[in-house]
Amino acid sequence: MANFYRDNEDMKFHLEHPLMKKIVALKERNFEDKDKYDYAPLDFEDAMDSYDRTLEIVGEICGDIIGPNAEGVDQEGPTVVNDRVIYAKGTAENHEALTKAGLIGMSLPREYDGLNFPIVPYVMAAELVSRADGGFANIWGLQDCAETIHEFASKEQKAEYLPRFAKGATAAMDLTEPDAGSDLQAVQLKATYNKEEDQWYLNGVKRFITNGDGDVSLVLARSEEGTTDGRGLSMFIYDKKHMAVKVRRIEHKMGIIGSPTCELVFTNAPAELVGSRKMGLIKYVMSLMNGARLGVGAQSVGIAEAAYREGLAYAKERRQFGKAIIEFPAVYEMLTNMEAKLNASRSVLYETSRFVDVYKSYFHISHDRSLDKEERMDMKKYQKLADVFTPLLKLFASEFCNEIAYDSLQVHAGSGYMKDYPIERLVRDARITNIYEGTTQLQVVAAVRGVTTGAYLNQIKEYEASDLNPQYEYLRTTLKGMTAKYEEAVAKVNEINATADHNDFLDFHARRLVEMAGYIIMGYLLLTDTTRNDKYHSSCEVFIKMGKAKVASYLEYIMSSELKDLGIFKK
Repeated sequence: MANFYRDNEDMKFHLEHPLMKKIVALKERNFEDKDKYDYAPLDFEDAMDSYDRTLEIVGEICGDIIGPNAEGVDQEGPTVVNDRVIYAKGTAENHEALTKAGLIGMSLPREYDGLNFPIVPYVMAAELVSRADGGFANIWGLQDCAETIHEFASKEQKAEYLPRFAKGATAAMDLTEPDAGSDLQAVQLKATYNKEEDQWYLNGVKRFITNGDGDVSLVLARSEEGTTDGRGLSMFIYDKKHMAVKVRRIEHKMGIIGSPTCELVFTNAPAELVGSRKMGLIKYVMSLMNGARLGVGAQSVGIAEAAYREGLAYAKERRQFGKAIIEFPAVYEMLTNMEAKLNASRSVLYETSRFVDVYKSYFHISHDRSLDKEERMDMKKYQKLADVFTPLLKLFASEFCNEIAYDSLQVHAGSGYMKDYPIERLVRDARITNIYEGTTQLQVVAAVRGVTTGAYLNQIKEYEASDLNPQYEYLRTTLKGMTAKYEEAVAKVNEINATADHNDFLDFHARRLVEMAGYIIMGYLLLTDTTRNDKYHSSCEVFIKMGKAKVASYLEYIMSSELKDLGIFKK
């Protein structure tokens, strides 16, 4: 019996991070639910035990059901019958197993039949599911839509829709259209209000919608006639029971085949307005997308974990020239680098999750009572950190996922190119992670704010000042040197950018600056992990060496650049 949680001690290591004490206290509000619900925790230890036991159940389902089903789902895929999506047999089995185990709506409050779990254990469950089947993770992970409903919908809407998730309701976020991909301001799906009926109706087409035939959909639509930008967009809930949306087709994709990506046609589809008009893109989609990007971070780490394990196992088994290929330096260096990137990705995934946990807990508390000054400041601090860490996480985790999958296939050599080995599917599944929910290039646009505002540098200095194991002081010294180079690069870009009447020089070097900050941040996170557990020492040292080389090369490139050089690249 495989258990994807118990066979990976890194999961529990991150679950037991010191900040969890604060997170649990905020989430459980002095454990006030213990008198209302017999499954509510009595204290911190009880809560942590509940997370651990639940993740063990997730791990068992992933190891015994979802993982074994993955190849069959990839081969069968979903179909469209009478304008409706029919899941592959294995997908239906996966969803039924997780629903019966009560693992849909994990983060929702108990009053809506949820488990009231913090983001950290929920994201861990997402990582486990992604390791088992990256495509199915999209279907399971869209329960994020429930969190958006919880945050912004009316009490009546919450009571109507949220309890359905615990019963197995699936979800979708219907955002993109044929002419509105990353540029969601261009959305044209029309929302019309019928005053006599007190009812909104949706008409138009959506494209590239993950799990588009979900039971509960959040739909971005143009509610303000005559508008052309984001200020004319609102968010709506559409309930599949109305049967007013047809699935025109399922896209034929390279990977994540079990996840149906749909083109949808809305014809007078009844819908309910969420929150305030005109705030659909400006407020609600931004929150929804941040949750989705955290989910893709978990998906990336899960797929990377699976790919690394496949590569390591093959390298130990495959023999050439009389010995296992893992004994050849070219192979064991590759595997060591893969492990370092995996550990770094996981560290920034759960650091970001912790930041989100703290600020979202304060956000929900603020609906029940006023926060005091200290709480407001704490919420603002963690929200700012979550805002700049989320795109950084999505960028690095997805890029490293692709690199790890690519290198794992290389370890397999010709065998990995064949469908006989899972790595062939994992490479295809990995490729989407740095594309959807905002490409890597768009993550840079969001993350560069952490450079220009000094948010990354401030957090780096905080990590630098933290208590670390004295025997690893040489690694902190290396990171300090990398930080000095980062500051030098930022100063050079700011100096030249200030002489121009545009931001082209900053935009041109944005990815280099963001990656410099990211390597330093993840280096410190691994150093902190190593202080807690020496097992991460090797990955920490390897990753910091990789980062040192990257930072040095980026600095050299930036210092040799001038504004006029941009003309070389313009077409």
